Amino acid sequence: EPAPTMTRETLSLLVLTLVSLCSLLQAEVVSLDDSNHDEVLKNNEIVFVNFYAEWCRFSQQLKPIFAEASEKFANAKGKVVFASVDSDKQSGISSRYHVNKYPTLKLFRNGELVKKEYRSQRSVAALTEYIQKQVDSAIQVYGDENQLKQHLDSKKRHVIAGFVEPSGTEFNNFKKAAGILREECVFHQGPALAGQAPKSIKFVGQNSQVQEPYPQDLANFDQLKSWLTERCVPLVREITFENAEELTEEGLPFLILFKHPDDKDSEKIFSEAVVREIADQKKTINCLVADGKRFAHPLHHLGKAEKDLPVIAIDSFRHMYLFESMPALSQAGKLRQFVLDLHSGKLHREFHHGPDAATVQVQVDPNGAPETQPPPSVFEKLKPSYNRYSLVNKDEL
Repeated sequence: EPAPTMTRETLSLLVLTLVSLCSLLQAEVVSLDDSNHDEVLKNNEIVFVNFYAEWCRFSQQLKPIFAEASEKFANAKGKVVFASVDSDKQSGISSRYHVNKYPTLKLFRNGELVKKEYRSQRSVAALTEYIQKQVDSAIQVYGDENQLKQHLDSKKRHVIAGFVEPSGTEFNNFKKAAGILREECVFHQGPALAGQAPKSIKFVGQNSQVQEPYPQDLANFDQLKSWLTERCVPLVREITFENAEELTEEGLPFLILFKHPDDKDSEKIFSEAVVREIADQKKTINCLVADGKRFAHPLHHLGKAEKDLPVIAIDSFRHMYLFESMPALSQAGKLRQFVLDLHSGKLHREFHHGPDAATVQVQVDPNGAPETQPPPSVFEKLKPSYNRYSLVNKDEL
């Protein structure tokens, strides 16, 4: 029998399928291993990396989506690279970036890991939009001081750079720092303002309460980035269900003020105490404010309820420890000693034989002496988990 005649609709469908397959074949996702990892990160401004596992079905579903998104940037050679890491075969690379869930998407800018990994929708459109935003400049250009003032949102932190010409080592360092900290501060560039020297940078805090010129050499990128990071990333941040996993991944214990959502006074008192007492402990503990109504579960573990707010506690990711009381914040050194006692192990030792059996779990040691344990960590359970992933609508918690 003669072969059936192909209809116009069938032919059109076949052509579209072939075009789609060709597009995917042209998409270049670079496989990273020990031989090329450093070179790829060093020689490209933006590297978007998919850490996957062959046995993970979500990883398999993401592969063609990731590849199709990479095709959108096929003409951005040297600027944007989509890359992948087989986390089973390249376990050393995955361990270096603390990847323990799949697929994980991380961004590198100028060879440096960006703090916030990608946690949004896993679709071609969403991935493309995300990378395009990374490609777009993080710097807002102003022509004069009046134009600048129109863009100074009082609720945000700003960095103002007085560069007439956007070129040179100093400006390039500013541009790199702006790319890394674009989620934390708003960066502006234009003519030097009144009283501002050419080729200079000034930090402006929320509500313009802090205005501080950069005092060091702009040619030293590491110093500039460190100075800006200290100012753009606040000492006290808000923890929500949306960012909890991100904060746990930083690996630092939590010092948390649980407060009523309408309570502004306790947040101000807490923030002032943090700045006054433990500003130098930023690298050892995360200072956070939480909605005590939404985070009722950890309060319950501490033996507290909404009526007890505000409440201050540390979650070490092993146990939770209550601070004495809100009024104790006014006592010099009290909050600082609380944090130092955590790091020295004193909080745990004291709780181990604590007197308040109502708020601790009583255990019995082999010798028959009663032992106590502080309440177990709640936020440790919010760390990355294999059962928290969906492909398209990725709901972390």
